[in-house]
Amino acid sequence: MKFKATFLTILSCAVLFFWTDFTHAQDVLPFPPTPSASEAGLTMQTSTYNKRVDKDRLSKDAPNILIVLIDDAGPATPSTYGGEINTPTLSRVANLGISYNRFHSTAMCSPTRASILTGRNHTAIGNGQIAELANDWDGFSGTIPKTSATIAEVLKDYGYNTSAFGKWHNTPAELTTSKGPFDYWPTGYGFEYFYGFLAGEASQYEPHMVRNTTVVEHPKTTQGHDYYHLTEDITEDAIKWLREQQAFSPDKPFLMYWAPGAIHGPHHVTKEWADKYKGKFDDGWDKYRERAFKRQKELGWIPQDAQLTERNETMPGWDEIPESERPFQSRLMEVFAGFGEHTDHNVGLLIDEIEKQGKLDNTLIFYIWGDNGSSAEGQNGSISELLAQNGIPTTIKQHIDALDELGGLDVLGSPKTDNMYNAGWAWAGSTPYKSTKLIAAHFGGTRQPLAVSWPKKIKHDNTPRPQFHHVIDIVPTIYEAVKIEAPNEVNGFPQDPIHGVSMDYTFADPKAEGTRKMQFFDIMGSRGLYYDGWFASAFGVRNPWVPGLPPGAATWNPENDTWELYNIDKDWSQANDLAKTNPEKLSEMKNMFLVESAKYKNLPIGGGLWSVIYHPEDAPATPYTDWTFTGRIERMPEFTAPKLGKFDNDVSMEITVPENANGVLYALGGFSGGLSCYVKDGYLCYEYNLFEINRTQIKSKTKLPTGKVKIDVVSRLTSPKPGSSMDVTLKVNGKEVAKGTAPITAPLVFTANDCLDFGSDLGSPVSIDYYDEAPFSYNGTIGISKVWYPTK
Repeated sequence: MKFKATFLTILSCAVLFFWTDFTHAQDVLPFPPTPSASEAGLTMQTSTYNKRVDKDRLSKDAPNILIVLIDDAGPATPSTYGGEINTPTLSRVANLGISYNRFHSTAMCSPTRASILTGRNHTAIGNGQIAELANDWDGFSGTIPKTSATIAEVLKDYGYNTSAFGKWHNTPAELTTSKGPFDYWPTGYGFEYFYGFLAGEASQYEPHMVRNTTVVEHPKTTQGHDYYHLTEDITEDAIKWLREQQAFSPDKPFLMYWAPGAIHGPHHVTKEWADKYKGKFDDGWDKYRERAFKRQKELGWIPQDAQLTERNETMPGWDEIPESERPFQSRLMEVFAGFGEHTDHNVGLLIDEIEKQGKLDNTLIFYIWGDNGSSAEGQNGSISELLAQNGIPTTIKQHIDALDELGGLDVLGSPKTDNMYNAGWAWAGSTPYKSTKLIAAHFGGTRQPLAVSWPKKIKHDNTPRPQFHHVIDIVPTIYEAVKIEAPNEVNGFPQDPIHGVSMDYTFADPKAEGTRKMQFFDIMGSRGLYYDGWFASAFGVRNPWVPGLPPGAATWNPENDTWELYNIDKDWSQANDLAKTNPEKLSEMKNMFLVESAKYKNLPIGGGLWSVIYHPEDAPATPYTDWTFTGRIERMPEFTAPKLGKFDNDVSMEITVPENANGVLYALGGFSGGLSCYVKDGYLCYEYNLFEINRTQIKSKTKLPTGKVKIDVVSRLTSPKPGSSMDVTLKVNGKEVAKGTAPITAPLVFTANDCLDFGSDLGSPVSIDYYDEAPFSYNGTIGISKVWYPTK
């Protein structure tokens, strides 16, 4: 019995040692405080003092973690995998480690990001739609629940330093003001440090930036240039954080989530980067696809029997583009390509710093090329990309004419445009697949190249990993690498199950059998299901590259959609639809999709369209209908501000007018779209800037009187139809001094990330009248300002 007991004790110790050394399981986070090691007596003389020592929560070789997430980048854009955008850093990571050629996103920004951070399916955590267009359905609420802790919350409790940089896009839009609440900001989700922007996109030159929970001004210049650029700014700040982390906590590993706004629209990069690609795309998107397809096969990135899918019949070929418009369309792609290379270059600077610190060998890097496929939201090509999101029809001639007034093709990529390329280029960037971002039915919207390196543990191998994986698999892969298990409770909240599976088994074996047997996809009714080598899908009602509301949207019933079926083990690019020849398999897959949808809160089907098409009045907004501002107000995010260019409204201001009065009284939006009321050389002025295509300017005939003055701006839509014209009347001390009509209004939003200011126009200046004088602060005083929506 004594031998048996001794043996069991030794065995128990061995098991405990093995478990402690390889896997740490902590059901409840955070860990309880380490109790005192001292024994207190009545006096210090009768007390025993021993300094408490916190237990090691991590293995000695726990890796640093770097997650790089590029925005709106399709699989055939980087040179690493056959594209024509030079990506030496992506190649560097791939050549240090391994690559995955069947790795997938959700097809949209917020949903993918929420899934990457939590390891759960997007609708299960309320992110079936972007934050700005969330609604009340559980799967589309726009709020990551506290029952689904992020990777940062968990690793922070285990002892990691955690940071996030760049685009966040996972905070409810109505909660993005400087007054919070901050529970759903990055710092509320476990990131000890955040520097970036909360919205879905931002000007690279004039962004609205946040550090932790404080709105901050960005530097005037970056990386030694005489200009500012957002990607360069977050790179510099991330390098600074890495250096401080090394200095202050050298014993701690780090988690860094670096997610630039690039290469999402607006496509902003300086001329020197865009000019690297001058003339390289003059033969158009159809030829680009042919070249990329050929290189992908030469590299062994796609199978030799993969087929190049055909262009959708609703998308024009390059030969259909008039000769007079081709230079414009080519330059848009040149700017995008330069933007992409510039972004990859900045990732390289981060990795250089990690290498300088001697940490690269034990840093696990996930370089994800795209949170979805390339974006077709530029539709026919645009100098102001939110025209498309607002459903405002335009002609390319209007864009070119407006661009010529600003300085011609060289202005593209500058602060004076919010340019975005033709959807044909997005389709080319999705080679060899069908479709683009926002289409979850086809891999052009969801298949993202992934490079993973960890020199200490992963041996470089050029063979692409073909196992079917998804962004929800990042978190469990990290947990396995760190040798911990997902907790059952975090900060008092019982935790939802992790839906991802670890990819660790593929690190050393490219031929290992895939462990992900099923994955559902759905973005605004464009949906699909992967199951054990098969993929069934329905395109949905919305085509992102076709302007205007979808035909038949008002009566759309997802049950009537046409489904497609592919055997993707034999048909890499979804080129051969088997729906008609294998109806039994399709029926099985459709039923399985409905089961997955019910399981993961993806009901109603198409629920993400609620605020987009059917009930825009239910989009996130503040509950207020009137506001009172005292003095100057700065940086009120547009999604939380009065809808001055969208609804009937009255603005009343008490100001003092000095001699030679000048400056902005209030401004909403930016140079790419917005409205502004300002004083220029004593005259009261107003501009409604319809996305640079049309500028309605109204000006008083006489100068303002000096002294105390009451200003009223009365705006009335001419009809209840979204986007209708708006009459604007300017009054001084109750007397009408000017009147005009904006022929079209923005029914959705002017910008994603700019703001409302009283007393100046910070960020991007709205009016061309004072562009060179921005922020054009008012040189008088501003007293009480009131804004309200009048009742009818």
